[in-house]
Amino acid sequence: MFYILIRWLLNALTLMVVANVIPGIAVRNIYAALVAALVLGILNALVRPVLVLLTLPINILTLGLFTLVLNAIIFWLASTVVKGFDVQGFAPAFWGALVLWLVSWATNVLIKN
Repeated sequence: MFYILIRWLLNALTLMVVANVIPGIAVRNIYAALVAALVLGILNALVRPVLVLLTLPINILTLGLFTLVLNAIIFWLASTVVKGFDVQGFAPAFWGALVLWLVSWATNVLIKN
């Protein structure tokens, strides 16, 4: 349980950093970042597997690179649900999702070891 809370807080802090680095992404406050990180986690757990299954032929043709597009779509979808978390277009969603994925991957590696 403690591991999940640490990952949630780190993802929220990463969202705050991403909003300051990538133009087109805005997070109003830490509360919005916490809610956005929670919504992103829920969407990744529930919606992403369905989208991956539905887009499997495209994903195979692109050798898995379409997964990056799906991550951007989920990132944008979270911004439509959470007030105070705004993403203005596909390019900021793509780069924001990519940076968030990289930081999440790095924290997973560091926390598990």
